[in-house]
Amino acid sequence: MNIKFFDPILLIIGLLGLSLLACQPHNNEPKRQITALPKNEVILSPDSPKRAYIKEAIVELVRRPLMDPVTGKITYDETRTARVSSPIAGRVVGTIAALGAHVQAGDALAELDSPELGQAQSDYAEALADLNLAHRAFQRMQELYANGIAPRKDQEQAQDNLTRARSEAERARLRLENLGVRTGRTDNRFVLHAPIAGTVTERNINPGMEVRPDLSAPLFVISDLGRLWVQMDIFEKDIGLIHAGAQVLVRVPAYPGEIFTATVSYIGQVVEEATRTVKVRCTLPNPEFRLLPAMYTAIEVQSAPNDKAVVVPLTALFTEDQSDWLFVAVGDGHYQKRPVKAGLRLKDKAVILEGLNPGERLVADGALLLRTEEDAEQDAEQKGGESKP
Repeated sequence: MNIKFFDPILLIIGLLGLSLLACQPHNNEPKRQITALPKNEVILSPDSPKRAYIKEAIVELVRRPLMDPVTGKITYDETRTARVSSPIAGRVVGTIAALGAHVQAGDALAELDSPELGQAQSDYAEALADLNLAHRAFQRMQELYANGIAPRKDQEQAQDNLTRARSEAERARLRLENLGVRTGRTDNRFVLHAPIAGTVTERNINPGMEVRPDLSAPLFVISDLGRLWVQMDIFEKDIGLIHAGAQVLVRVPAYPGEIFTATVSYIGQVVEEATRTVKVRCTLPNPEFRLLPAMYTAIEVQSAPNDKAVVVPLTALFTEDQSDWLFVAVGDGHYQKRPVKAGLRLKDKAVILEGLNPGERLVADGALLLRTEEDAEQDAEQKGGESKP
């Protein structure tokens, strides 16, 4: 009895077990293997769109920067500039030199009708006549004195009159010479001449204008624009980094991307109390006359020609664990993160003291993108490790 009752029960249990086994999922596919990259390295696949945002540059030694660029201003070279005013009063007549005209020393700039000049010429002619008369009177008196006819007193008086007449004639002559007028002319026309060769950069004179020697503004400004000055203010703490003869790089907004070279010619001897700065003047060649006075500039002070260093843009650097890092390209799409020691930091670049060598390929732009990619790869490795049994 017991055996016949137990067999169907065993059969039912067996069938249930087989059905449960048949319901189990069969997953014979191989598990995905995640290749672990070496630490501090990133690889971008050939078809990765992130490659377009990575900019590389070959590391080169350049002259070591000394300080942040400073703002300056281009001015006239005062040793090659003349501000021309009229030494005599008069009214403007005739042709006037045009603004921007190139003139040579001695060229006529303007012509004045000057009664004052006419008076000076008249005074000279009168002084010459008086001198001639005094000379003849002295000769006559000298003969009379020699023959014992005239007393010594009259002879001395005639000699004194001759001396006075000669002095007055010389004074009148020098007056005309200082005006640049040749003696012998008797008109009122005064010609204002250019004292130096250069370009007429400013003109404050018009036809019919009454001019005087005491006008506040010069009638003309003439300057040789082939050489200019650059004026800048250097902070007191940086004055030891610059010296006469040092070269500086000059940039102007008018010509973006172009660099002009100037030379420090003078360093001020006084510190401005309010700003704690020192005036520095540089000589700037301008052979093509592209630079103009009053242009604002950005000036970068350079070190000695043999003082070179590795300089990278700040976009290449990032901070991690209180250290400076950057990426170096070691292959096609293969980048290595490397710690470096940075020195002087400027607004847009930094000097690298250790960790980067000339000739290596630096990731100049896109370092933060690679840093993000590195974090993503590390997260993928961690998840892959956790999914393993």
